[in-house]
Amino acid sequence: MFDIRTAWRRLATKLSDKPDDSGVTAEPVPADGQTPPDEPHAARVVSLGEVWVDIMMEVDTLPATGGFAAARSTVPTVDGSYRALLASRLMGTPTAHAGIIGAGPWASMVRHAFYEHDITHIGPDLLDTDTGFRLVFNDTNGGKTFIATYGAESQGGADTFDHVDPQSGDVISISSNSLMDATAEGVDAFVRNAGNNPDQRPYQIVVSPTSALDRVNDRLLEDLVLARPIWTCNRQAAAKLAERLGAPLDEVPVTVGGTFDNEMKALCDNLGTTLRAPLVIRAGARGAWVRLPGGEVTHVDGFPTKAVHKRSAGTVHTGVMCAMLAAGRTLVEATRVANAAASLSIEHSENGVPVPPTRDEVMALVERGAE
Repeated sequence: MFDIRTAWRRLATKLSDKPDDSGVTAEPVPADGQTPPDEPHAARVVSLGEVWVDIMMEVDTLPATGGFAAARSTVPTVDGSYRALLASRLMGTPTAHAGIIGAGPWASMVRHAFYEHDITHIGPDLLDTDTGFRLVFNDTNGGKTFIATYGAESQGGADTFDHVDPQSGDVISISSNSLMDATAEGVDAFVRNAGNNPDQRPYQIVVSPTSALDRVNDRLLEDLVLARPIWTCNRQAAAKLAERLGAPLDEVPVTVGGTFDNEMKALCDNLGTTLRAPLVIRAGARGAWVRLPGGEVTHVDGFPTKAVHKRSAGTVHTGVMCAMLAAGRTLVEATRVANAAASLSIEHSENGVPVPPTRDEVMALVERGAE
């Protein structure tokens, strides 16, 4: 069982023994002793997440074992961390994918999507394995059934992200899908190298955990907590994370009625205090709750809308929030813009998948909301 108190004691020991445990190295000085002129750097969003293909199949009902069912439609779409990458790019922010892409028909589909939207792939290429895919069965009762075939994207190791060299202002996005297979070892190595003091990092780290935290090992979770990144998640994942870390869960169960805001505030305050790091907890049209270390919880209003699909807009929210952080916005400001983007993506879909909006659409909604 992960013990948050033991983890923080370890961190205190590390900091007392080592004046600088940031993991940030100084720029090398040229042989002639002259400092090279600074070159302008456009802050990027760099994702360590995995990208695969979803094959969406509409069926009346799933057949029993040995049975047969015909799909009304079958549509392949690039998914995983791609939706967050696309959301960042459509906000005008340079965006890069540091994960693994294979070679084959599914990998070609991923590469084409990246090329079409000017998303740079800076990660490894695995040329003897195709990228994986998932079969997603949508039945008439609103249920979803997933069957995954893992591919190149999940076959990372400790050195998978050694090539990632964050520059000043960059935002590194770590999504839940890269925390639960072999690639998690590479995430752990990157996080350990990032050090324990976010104030000594010239870049920011954003982690979006999953409600399936039972599949994340204790060591990785501990290293993520000690790195003190910005955490962003929905309320289900937040409650699961609070339970895993032993954070107080009084007042956490969410009920219908006027107590919702108080319960969300309590969850954000309790979990944020335990993490000792910035925290954003999303609640759909109700907006999000934001807590900075040592500060009060701030409720950032959402933008109510009519949903036209049942897929979560959480990846869109995360991608836009990262883009705004890279643009120099505060966490509260970035969350407000991300709320607007998530609202727009909920009311627009392509084959049942949320469509990230453009920057102009998002900023126009933010301005209307302010008025």
